[in-house]
Amino acid sequence: MSTPHVDDFGTTFQITLTDSDGVAVDISSATTKQILFEKPDGTPLTKTAGFATDGTDGIIQWVATAGVLGLFGLWKIQGRVSAVSFQYSSEKGDFRLGTNLL
Repeated sequence: MSTPHVDDFGTTFQITLTDSDGVAVDISSATTKQILFEKPDGTPLTKTAGFATDGTDGIIQWVATAGVLGLFGLWKIQGRVSAVSFQYSSEKGDFRLGTNLL
């Protein structure tokens, strides 16, 4: 992911879900795929994600749409997937949303 900036869209956010050994988990049967964000002001934001490939690599992704990335500062991010037989959450991460000149 390149460094996103305020008001960017088209930026792809990818998260890999792994087990305790850091090995990607096969999530291909997941029926719910989400990327959870926390904005710098503490507001939660949940986006429906999709598979980057077929889910066997543990990767989900979401592509930012216009109007979502509007608040400068440090954002938090986490992935969550579930199916009848499992629910997995990724490690939490963060990224800084940059400012623009104009």
